[in-house]
Amino acid sequence: MIMLSSKEILMLLEATGTSIYMTLVSTLMAYVIGLPVGVLLVVCAPGGLKPKKALYKILDIIVNITRSIPFLILMILATPLVRLIVGKSYGANATIISLTLAAAPFVARLVESSLLEVDKGVIEAAQSMGAGVWQIVTRVLIGEARVSLIVGSTIALGTVLGYTAMSGAIGGGGLGDIAIRYGYSRWVPSLLITTVVLLVILMQIIQAVGNRLSRKLDKRQSN
Repeated sequence: MIMLSSKEILMLLEATGTSIYMTLVSTLMAYVIGLPVGVLLVVCAPGGLKPKKALYKILDIIVNITRSIPFLILMILATPLVRLIVGKSYGANATIISLTLAAAPFVARLVESSLLEVDKGVIEAAQSMGAGVWQIVTRVLIGEARVSLIVGSTIALGTVLGYTAMSGAIGGGGLGDIAIRYGYSRWVPSLLITTVVLLVILMQIIQAVGNRLSRKLDKRQSN
């Protein structure tokens, strides 16, 4: 049986709150960047609504390069930018910048994948009725792909939560920081196990909420 002191419990509660804060803010910021990039990848692609080969190639290369960099290495590479924006390279707010940079290209691909699932017949029907590119994107692509987009956002949240745990290796804060500083470096198994359990619980909550929302939207679409 795991026994924790009141000080350790408070520390874990604070770290859990920090992990949730970093996950939600980083994912939101990643969508602010990744959603329009994902839309542009679909719209500007060869055979898209408004093909622009040069823009598509540039975005495609940028997304591929940033996605290929491991998160911990990206955190180190982003240190000068993080210090410039936040004033320091450690802590929750500093880590959010790195998390956003890592998650944005991932989100862009998730959005692109979701929008590409939309039936081309629906798009062609909208075009035949005189709908413009913006109308097709907002009312047809995003509207038809909303269930897939919700599933994608669930995956993104889970991925970012995993990144927050990894960020603890270089002072990112949150549960990962507790697991590494106390659970591993000072070898306190009770804290190490508890942080893992808390991360699993958070992941289960994210998945359950995402599944519930996607099922609700799917029922509305079928009706």
